[in-house]
Amino acid sequence: MSIKATPVPGKTLLTPNDHALVLIDFQSQMTFATKSIDTTVLRNNAALISRAAKGFNVPAILTTVATKTFSGPMYSEITDAFPGQAMLERTSMNTWEDAGVIEEVNRIGKDRLVFAGLWTGVCIVGPTLSALDQGFEVYVIADACGDVTDEAHERAMERMIQAGVRPMTSVQYLLELQRDWARTESYGMTTGIARDYAGAYGIGITYAKAMFGGSEGGH
Repeated sequence: MSIKATPVPGKTLLTPNDHALVLIDFQSQMTFATKSIDTTVLRNNAALISRAAKGFNVPAILTTVATKTFSGPMYSEITDAFPGQAMLERTSMNTWEDAGVIEEVNRIGKDRLVFAGLWTGVCIVGPTLSALDQGFEVYVIADACGDVTDEAHERAMERMIQAGVRPMTSVQYLLELQRDWARTESYGMTTGIARDYAGAYGIGITYAKAMFGGSEGGH
C-alpha cells in the first residue's frame, strides 16, 4: 500500500507554543574569547532570536554567570527584547545543574527546549545533554552560539547532534515560528524582524516593498 501525503507539518517542527528558549551567558567576558563567529554577527543573531521569541510569546529563560565579578552584563540586544525580565544568575558552568534554572524550566512546563549561548562546548553542551538525559526534546541555534575556536564549536555541535540534539539557525528559527505567510497577525512582525536582522534577506524584503509593493506570500 502506498503512503498518502497530507498537508500537515512534521511533528519535529517548532511552533510558538510548544517550547521555551534558553539563552545562556551572552556576556562580555565570554564574548572576548569567542573566535568561531564574528561578534557583530553573534549579537545580531542573538537579537533576531530574542525578538522572534518575544514576538511569538515564546517563554524565555535568561541566565548568566558571575555577572558582577567576572563576565559582565548580558547583551542589551537580548535584555531590550525582554524588558524587566530577571536574569537567573548561576555559579555552575552547566546551566542544568542550577536549581533556580530548573525551577523555571519546570514552571514553564515545555517538553521542548531551544538553546543558544556561549560557549558552545561548555555552556551549551552541558545543559543540552543533561536535558536529553531527562527526556526533553532539545534544539540548538548553531549560529547564535560561539566558542574559542572553530574546532571547539564544530566538535561541540557534532557531539550534541550525535546525542540527538537538533541543530538550526537563527533565521530558520524565526521562519519556522511564522511557517505560513497567510498568518497575517504575525506577518508584519516577522518581516520586520527579518528586515532588521536577516542580512541580505532583509534587504530583499525592503527592496521588494519599496520598488513594487511586493511581499512574501503576495500580501
